Amino acid sequence: MGRSYQQYCGLARALDIVGDRWNLLIVRQLLLGPARNRELMDGLPGVATNLLADRLRDLQAAGVIERQLAPEGNAVVYSLTPWGAQLRGPIDELIRWATPLMTSGPGRDPFLPDWLAVAVPALLNPAPTSESATPEVGLDINGQVFDLRIANGGATIVRHDGRALDATLRAEPTIILGLAAGVLSIDDVHDAIEIDGDEGAVRTAFARRPETTRT
Repeated sequence: MGRSYQQYCGLARALDIVGDRWNLLIVRQLLLGPARNRELMDGLPGVATNLLADRLRDLQAAGVIERQLAPEGNAVVYSLTPWGAQLRGPIDELIRWATPLMTSGPGRDPFLPDWLAVAVPALLNPAPTSESATPEVGLDINGQVFDLRIANGGATIVRHDGRALDATLRAEPTIILGLAAGVLSIDDVHDAIEIDGDEGAVRTAFARRPETTRT
């Protein structure tokens, strides 16, 4: 890495690697899955091509990401190494910590629906469900549908793969974030959302356990 705090401190050494501007957002994008350079550019509005190339090179040299050929064709794809993937925990904590900063809405800041695939599982603290009652709820965000799956006390979001869903929730991103963070309830926003299917499944998906039991 080009710059260092030169301190024998875990935080300082972590920031030596991921503290530069864009580095953690590159990791955010790769938490969604391996990506090509163009896909990273599309997911990082405002990043310059040469700066992205520099950051990718630094993260690769540090062992956070790896570069390999795509299964088809000669395109290069980037993915997280197992060590790099461990940044999900700190990123989840930062997303939770930033909840008060999100209440004002996006303003003029860009928003991509894919970002919710990282944010919502970080914010949700779902109540335990039985194996026979694990809801699968579609989140329709600006016409893009993602599957919210609740299981084993956790949540994941993936792009909709065509499977049958218990319900689909159509709402603005700020509302979905508020529901996931627990600052809004379905009753609070009932007139501002649309639910196709089983409303009970949506309520179950966004039901939260007491915060003191988060593991």
